[in-house]
Amino acid sequence: MKKLTVLTLALVLASFSFVGCTKPEGGGLGGSSLDTSKYTNKYVDIAYADKSQTQKLDIYLPNEGEGPFPVIVAIHGGAFKMGSKTGGDLTSMFESLNRGYAVVAVDYRLSGEAIFPAAVNDIKASIRFIRQNASDYNLNPDKIALWGDSAGGNLASIAGTTGGTDELYDPSLGYENISDDVTAVVDWFGPINFLEMDSQFEESGITPKFGKTSSDSSPESAYIGNLITNAKDIVAKSNPETYISKDDPAFLIEHGTKDANVPVQQSINFAQKLQSVLGNEKVELILLEGASHGGVQFEDNSNLDKVFEFLDKHMK
Repeated sequence: MKKLTVLTLALVLASFSFVGCTKPEGGGLGGSSLDTSKYTNKYVDIAYADKSQTQKLDIYLPNEGEGPFPVIVAIHGGAFKMGSKTGGDLTSMFESLNRGYAVVAVDYRLSGEAIFPAAVNDIKASIRFIRQNASDYNLNPDKIALWGDSAGGNLASIAGTTGGTDELYDPSLGYENISDDVTAVVDWFGPINFLEMDSQFEESGITPKFGKTSSDSSPESAYIGNLITNAKDIVAKSNPETYISKDDPAFLIEHGTKDANVPVQQSINFAQKLQSVLGNEKVELILLEGASHGGVQFEDNSNLDKVFEFLDKHMK
């Protein structure tokens, strides 16, 4: 299955939203959980692979509409080491149910269980599972989008740029003849190039919330399985930019200009590199002025309307 190429969103390098005040940050780093009891049309704890008990997903369907429904794969954040498919950082993604989309929330192996590329392998396997079993759950196998925040933004992005290729693909996870292509990606403040984060924070005058990325205690070093400066070849493989090609899906990238977890330059540079290959019609970057790592400026209805305008354009 080839990637769709009818992509029309323009790159906007200085698009700003000014909405409300901030609230505690998102990105899967808080302790909040999503109240899933209110969603009744669902299938939970479905195994999409059998290497780990972690490899499970939940499928939620809209209460209205006949389907088959386009799919939003919700990928939680948490610095690659925490978070879950019922994390509070997925709240905005579940708004998709009110917009005519099914939501598939995915758990993946965290860095304490398995290092890179296990998490990417898992996300790509979950896409293949969804496509193979779409008819069983009233899903549209040809309309699958990824939406991730923070670490989940990295995973959504790299699954998007490697879709339909042999890169970071583990056939032992099943469905090896099924495509893992997707139609669109929404990346909320995902880290992209780990090796540039320290210098970017210094350039912006922002003190990183969790210290230097180049330290041996950083989430990125734990994810890679080595100090990132000692494993530059592996870090390059974890970078979605490495795999950009002209048939990649549509991208919407959003980032707060005051993010102290992931420097905003990560998204700016990623968007520019995507645009240089895909053209100006395929990528949208929205910078949220004054916003941090998630929070109300992302979750505000005016911003979510922009996200769903993007998704509707490519998914419906």
